[in-house]
Amino acid sequence: MRADLATSYGEERLPRYTSYPTAPHFSPAIGEGAYAQWLAELPAAASASLYLHVPFCREMCWYCGCHTQIVRRDGLIAAYLRTLRSEIAQVSETIGRRIKVEHIHFGGGTPTIMAPEAFAELMAAMRQAFFVLPSAEIAVEIDPRTLTADMVEAMRLSGVNRASLGVQSFDPVVQRAINRVQSFEQTASVVDMLQRAGINGINFDLIYGLPHQTVASCLDTVRRSLELGPDRFSVFGYAHVPAFKKHQRMINEAVLPDGLARHDQACAIANALKDAGYVQIGLDHFARPDDSMAVAFEQRTLRRNFQGYTTDKGEVLLGFGASAIGHLPQGYVQNEVQIGAYAQSIAAGHLATAKGYGLTDDDRLRADIIERIMCEFSADLGDICARHGAEAGAMLKSASRLKPLISDGVVRLDGDRIAVAKDSRFLVRSVAAAFDAHLDPAKQLHSRAV
Repeated sequence: MRADLATSYGEERLPRYTSYPTAPHFSPAIGEGAYAQWLAELPAAASASLYLHVPFCREMCWYCGCHTQIVRRDGLIAAYLRTLRSEIAQVSETIGRRIKVEHIHFGGGTPTIMAPEAFAELMAAMRQAFFVLPSAEIAVEIDPRTLTADMVEAMRLSGVNRASLGVQSFDPVVQRAINRVQSFEQTASVVDMLQRAGINGINFDLIYGLPHQTVASCLDTVRRSLELGPDRFSVFGYAHVPAFKKHQRMINEAVLPDGLARHDQACAIANALKDAGYVQIGLDHFARPDDSMAVAFEQRTLRRNFQGYTTDKGEVLLGFGASAIGHLPQGYVQNEVQIGAYAQSIAAGHLATAKGYGLTDDDRLRADIIERIMCEFSADLGDICARHGAEAGAMLKSASRLKPLISDGVVRLDGDRIAVAKDSRFLVRSVAAAFDAHLDPAKQLHSRAV
């Protein structure tokens, strides 16, 4: 990674491009009626992925950027899960058939906060409403500090085969600064429980750019994580947006690493994981060479959605729960963010869609370009534009942000094919942003590019 480029581009606020257009461009003009119509129009052969959002935690991690709230009473969780099961039935009825499902992902919050029997009931409701394929990947995000043996057994019996563990950092100084004290021993115990249950797909989430974090502490976290042998790592830069996430104001900005320090941390983590034999995948993922994600990367079939990089090839993502986002061929939809408003909509027999976005032909073209850049660090504009009935030359001409990236050596242009230079791949979001027709740099809506 080139430090000069990290200094030049690293302070830009840019999307992570888990969708295009991104969520800030969703509008209330797309509501329940549009979503119902889109669901009813799904092709007979369509298959889907399901995302279920469980917006509860026992305590707040100050770095968190998710939609979640702190709960002490399990009754609130139980009521929410009843609403979630009702929404699942409503969506299935609107589609009019049991659509095939290839991927299920539980996110949060802390999905494993629910009672084990409630998790089993939720899985049973999904299997009743949808045809969950025997080969489906069923993944759950886990806080190792609260996972119980009973929950692991419920996950096993329900067919869960992938677990994503929040680690962030093993440095106790960093942990105290972000209000997430989690020992190595706790994490190791959870990995052991999962593997004994046959849940062998293990992901670790790490974060750089946290308060008091250094290159040395990042490398120590990687070293200790490698002892536990996860299949995949997700390595994210901390997004400090206290204007949007008020609990982040508990973090002392004076001890946050600057752009160059963040660059050094990201570089150190990436090099350590590659030295350990992991394949670097796109912006922020690393996987063992025989992992399905590494295979998809090698075969150029890797995709990107709201969970990040994915092996999911489907065009339909159904989101359930407060704030959940879905993606259909016609566009995006997002549920009510506030749990109360979400629950009221479902209780009244309505879909909980609060806003969304209807895709245009130009959006679909740019989405394909951006996805290939984010997944492969390159894009054949001639091929992609031809498939959309567009001209590569016109697309290049419209991408004015590309010119300085080319002159700085970040991007190579060979005819109609663009490629991100290997030593500049950490700026892939900057390259993708060159094709973002909706981006307004004046609005500080996103995290720093590095």
